[in-house]
Amino acid sequence: MKTDKLIITVLLVAMGALMVIGTAIALYAVYYLAAPRECVGVIKVDGEISTVSSSGGLFGSPTVGSDEIVRQINDAESRDDVKAVVLEVNSPGGSVVASKEIHDAVKEMKKPKVAYFREVAASGGYYISAPADYIVSEPDALTGSIGVVATFEDMSGLFNKIGLNYTIFKSGELKDIGTSTRPPTEKEKQIMQAIINEIFSEFKSVVEEGRRGKLNQQKFNEILDARVLTGRQAKEVGLVDQIGNKRTALVEAATLANMSFKKEPAVCDMGSANPFDGLLSGIGQGIAYTLRSLLSFNNAGGVRVSYT
Repeated sequence: MKTDKLIITVLLVAMGALMVIGTAIALYAVYYLAAPRECVGVIKVDGEISTVSSSGGLFGSPTVGSDEIVRQINDAESRDDVKAVVLEVNSPGGSVVASKEIHDAVKEMKKPKVAYFREVAASGGYYISAPADYIVSEPDALTGSIGVVATFEDMSGLFNKIGLNYTIFKSGELKDIGTSTRPPTEKEKQIMQAIINEIFSEFKSVVEEGRRGKLNQQKFNEILDARVLTGRQAKEVGLVDQIGNKRTALVEAATLANMSFKKEPAVCDMGSANPFDGLLSGIGQGIAYTLRSLLSFNNAGGVRVSYT
């Protein structure tokens, strides 16, 4: 009797396992058959550009990590079904290093690449788009802001009022450059301005290289005061190729790749395919960002240079 029950149990388990495997195979087959044979890969850069992605938590703004964007770019470059890429930019800029990492990955892409400016593609948002083969912008999107900024906080007046004193021990005169406990010295201002000028010169060169033959040089020189431009104004300068929407960018990318399509090309989202991964990751990153924000009141070495 026990032997019969064991045999039945084994058979039921085996049948259940076969059903699960069969269902998985069927779902995979449906997905494979439904998936487009060729598509335009869409990579979204949404938020402040940083080296690490974060939801921003309760008190901060979301950031988009350069590592994740570079991963998506490399994925698009390696996939046979992705024939072209649209970089959908909605970012005010951010980290100089992170912006350069994304820029370099875009520049190295061999497949046709089109940048699309949705709401904001300013400063670092434009920097990462400069190597694109073609740039499409919404007419009222904000772009431009070609420049570099570094900000020092001087809270010494507040500290004096509340009786908060700092004593800093340092190995060199400039070790605490950027401290919020005192105003910067003239020497520190000169050092930081030299850094700003150097990075700005690189930014200018990146734009000139990416838009070679397309810039109105006189108008371009005028907007190097870091002013913000609308998409229409940017087109007059030569920073944008066409005023349009996302469909315009997708059609242009597909055309550059010689793809065949009717009304518009098929799209492959290069972001995470598993929504639960993004949800759990976002929760963890939000908690970490909030803790860093609350614990990062640092009185020394607070130097940050950004494309914003």
